[in-house]
Amino acid sequence: MLIVVLSTTLVLAFSALVALYPSAIAPEVSAALGIPSSAIGLQVSLVFGGAMLTSLVGGLLTRRLGPCRASQTALLLLGAGAALMSVPSLLVAVGAALIVGLGYGMTNPSASVLLVRFTPPERLGFIFSLKQTGVPLGGMLAGALAPSLALGIGWRQGLWLLAGLALLGIIALQFKRHSWDDRREPGLNWRRSPLGGIKVVWAHKPLRYLAIVTLCFSTVQLSLSSFTVAMLVDDLDVSLIAAGAVMTVVQASGIAGRLWWGWIADRIGHRLMTLAIIACCTSVGTVLIYFMSPAWPLAGVALTLGLFGLAALGWNGVYLAEVARLAPPERIAEASGACLVFTYGGVLLGLPTFALLMTFMEHYTDVFGLLTAASLLSLFLLRAAARADDSSPVKDAAKPRSKPSPRLP
Repeated sequence: MLIVVLSTTLVLAFSALVALYPSAIAPEVSAALGIPSSAIGLQVSLVFGGAMLTSLVGGLLTRRLGPCRASQTALLLLGAGAALMSVPSLLVAVGAALIVGLGYGMTNPSASVLLVRFTPPERLGFIFSLKQTGVPLGGMLAGALAPSLALGIGWRQGLWLLAGLALLGIIALQFKRHSWDDRREPGLNWRRSPLGGIKVVWAHKPLRYLAIVTLCFSTVQLSLSSFTVAMLVDDLDVSLIAAGAVMTVVQASGIAGRLWWGWIADRIGHRLMTLAIIACCTSVGTVLIYFMSPAWPLAGVALTLGLFGLAALGWNGVYLAEVARLAPPERIAEASGACLVFTYGGVLLGLPTFALLMTFMEHYTDVFGLLTAASLLSLFLLRAAARADDSSPVKDAAKPRSKPSPRLP
């Protein structure tokens, strides 16, 4: 199990590292492409656009190829995208971002299959959360390594290095392919029904509600990650250096939160209840941010945002573990990929929605206050998911389940 967890976490961390590498050295990349530094942020949107595409078929591809080969394919796409990013052409950069996104979108369906297969049911919440720490870990690596590589060997050479690491990862995973891919379905036509995963999710009420929940959760998460520094500088008169330090605290709390909530979910035996607690904490956090002002001490601001990040950035592993529990055992990869389509949809919609609201509101804190509605909506949807799960006439005994789902208040 240790090798499975380590492999899936590292693959996810590498995907985040490649996706965020250009943003971490935006001035260098923008100068080479002849575009403003702010335009590099659109690259992340293109990455998640590509991820949405492979999330639609990632489940079927995982069943056909096997989770190990699917992970290798993800690394191949990530490495190819990294190599193409080194070409100083705007058109090539757009294509490279989409290719990186295609690889990014394949990582979670294959990881879900492996983790469900090799993890004891009572530890799924923590193990899925541990794997999900790969995303903020990759972001931290991008921020730490990309500038050093750009100054030391050049930003293009740094991308070639990433492409080489992808190749090494493919070779390393090959040693496990026989044992991990022994249940693959080589005759499966993955192009037959690209919306098959969506149909699986929409046909099962608890999964349907959870899919919409992730739209709310990811919108709040993206807003916190994208606008914290701007809010601190523009609304609270915090220096840029201090704002960057607070942002580091928020990201670190996200890593801690993923582990904490995973442990809590396994401890109480109810992941839906854990997600509801996270939604409540997120609602409290958005309300507190609404009342922030320059009169607040910096320590109080950092503490509040750190605790907010613990919930707003810490839900992912518990969520994916619950999707894996609720999905039919043979359709876990498809359900995971389909739910991630909604997650990435929240990422794509959240940023422009927040920016649009800022045209009508005076302060960032006001918009964060409005995000309370998204958190409360997710709480309502989680209550509906719990009730739908309890009332389901079919209970598959083969599904990992420690206790019946609780009725949320």
